[in-house]
Amino acid sequence: MARIALLEDETLLRKELAAFLSKRGHEVVQAGTLAEFWPLMPLADIAILDLMLPDGSGEEAAQRLRQEHPRVGILMLTARGAIQDRLQGLAAGADHYLVKPFRLVELAAIIDALLRRLGVGWRLDYQQRLLVAPDGFSLPLSVPEMTLFDLLSAQPGEVITQRVLVEAFGFDWLDYDRRRLDKLVSRLRHRWQEESGQELPLRTEYRHGYSFGAFIQRV
Repeated sequence: MARIALLEDETLLRKELAAFLSKRGHEVVQAGTLAEFWPLMPLADIAILDLMLPDGSGEEAAQRLRQEHPRVGILMLTARGAIQDRLQGLAAGADHYLVKPFRLVELAAIIDALLRRLGVGWRLDYQQRLLVAPDGFSLPLSVPEMTLFDLLSAQPGEVITQRVLVEAFGFDWLDYDRRRLDKLVSRLRHRWQEESGQELPLRTEYRHGYSFGAFIQRV
């Protein structure tokens, strides 16, 4: 999960983007003007900035962010796609420059790339078979647990059904004792709580499947 500060003066677009990003597990704070955005800056891992604003420019926000919070990821949104506009945005401190209209999947891919660079949020480490929390705590995973988190990380914000999980384990859905799934998840939650002292945001969706309350990077 990343903390994303969204600065966009078009209300409908801002709400659409916030809903999409929240569904993917991110924590989103919103602003429609620079004046509303300034108090949000310290909260952000990533800032998404509209270029044209009622009380200034997204370039101004990018410059201040770079000065005060140099590690933040910055994505500039604008309807102006000329090369000079892009160069100005990048010179102001933006990491990426996205021209409206754009596809939400493209926005998601850029955010995922920024998160990998910043090392922010939850991570699923395939090489060492670890789940890593934002505070750096890590827990070794069994093969079934790794399969569970592989599915959860591949579909951020979605519910992984019990049937999909059972078949990913390589078993026949009709012959499988589904109580084994509940035991697997229960043991995993208990281990995490016992070793980290924190609750694992792995949710059981009653009689349906499982979801994770945060975005997970796959590394």
